Amino acid sequence: MSRLVAAMSGGVDSSVAAALLARQAAETGDEVVGVWMRLAEPAAEGPESSRSCCSPAAADDARRVAELIGIPFFAMNVEAAFGERVIDAFADAYLDGTTPNPCQLCNQQIKFDELLRRARSAYDASAVATGHYARREYRAGSWRLLRAADPAKDQTYFLWGLDQAQLEASRFPIGEMTKPAVRALAAELGLPTAATPDSQEICFVPSGDYRALLAERRGYAGTPGPIVDAAGERLGTHSGYAHVTVGQRHGLGLATGEALYVREVRAADNAVVVAPRADLATTRIRADRRHFVAGEPPAGRFEASLRIRHRATEVRAAVTLDADDRLLIETEAPVWAPAPGQAAVLYVGDECLGGARIIRPS
Repeated sequence: MSRLVAAMSGGVDSSVAAALLARQAAETGDEVVGVWMRLAEPAAEGPESSRSCCSPAAADDARRVAELIGIPFFAMNVEAAFGERVIDAFADAYLDGTTPNPCQLCNQQIKFDELLRRARSAYDASAVATGHYARREYRAGSWRLLRAADPAKDQTYFLWGLDQAQLEASRFPIGEMTKPAVRALAAELGLPTAATPDSQEICFVPSGDYRALLAERRGYAGTPGPIVDAAGERLGTHSGYAHVTVGQRHGLGLATGEALYVREVRAADNAVVVAPRADLATTRIRADRRHFVAGEPPAGRFEASLRIRHRATEVRAAVTLDADDRLLIETEAPVWAPAPGQAAVLYVGDECLGGARIIRPS
C-alpha cells in the first residue's frame, strides 16, 4: 500500500482530481490524504477575498470535498516558503524590469517541491496529485510531460520546469478530461465546488493590481521617469518603470496620435521605450536558464513549436543550444512582444520538451 497526497485548493479541478484519486485508491488499496496549502495571507473581506485560493472559504470548500469523498484532510502552512520563493521572486522580477510568471515558480518550487518534501516526511507519501490539465508518460527511459486531452485547458506551459524526480512523483488525474466533463462529474458527485468559477488572477494579488504588493514587499512606490521612442526622443513620463510591462498600451498617458506599446523596460535608467505595434514583432529570441524535462535536449539544434504565453498561438521554430544555459530560438513566423522574464516553452507533438526564460528579442 502507498499513500498519495491530493493537493486541494478549493476549486473544482483539484476537487475532482482528489475524488478520482480516492476512487482509484479504493481499487488498489492505496490511501489518499487531502492537503490544502495556505500560501499567503488571505485577502481582506470583500469581493477580492473570494477569488483568493488562501481564503477561509477556499479552505472550507476543500475540507467539505474531502469529507464527501471520504479522505483525511489537513491544512498545511507553506506561507514562508511561498513568500520567499514565489512572492519575493515576483516582486524582484518587476524591479529588474522583467515580467514574472509566478504560477510556474509555484509549481516548481511549492507544489512539486515543498509540498512533495513535506508530504513524504509527514505522511510517508509517494506522490502528489494536482488538478492540472496535463499528462505524463514513461517513454524511452525517461518521464515525459504531455499535453492535456483538452487543448483549451492544457497547463503544460506552467509545468515545463519539472524535473524527472518531480514528474515521477506527480499525478494528474484530470489530464484526460475536458473542463465540461470535470464540472459534470463534480455535479454528479455532489461536490460543493462544482460551479466554482475558474481563477483569473494571481492568487496573492486577487485585485490584479500588483503595485501595492511592490510597495509593501519592496518599498517601491515608483519614481517618475521618461517614456521614449526607439531614437531616444522623450514622449511622456511614467510613474515607475516597474508599473508597466512589455506589450502594454493603455495607461501610459501618451497623446501622440498613434498607438504605441511598451517595447522595453529599462530598470537601470528608469526609462520605458515605446514603439508602434509592428516593431514589437520578432523572429529571434534569446532565452536563458534552459531546462528539458527529460533531462537532455533532443540535439544541439532541433525543430520544435514555441509558445511564449499560456494562450499564445504556437509557431514553428529552430532551436539552437547557445553558450552556457542559453537558447537561440528562430521562428518561422514573427511572434509579438516576447517579454523578458516570461517563459519560452517548447513542444514536439504532444510532448512538452521544456523551455527557458526569455532574455530579449535578438
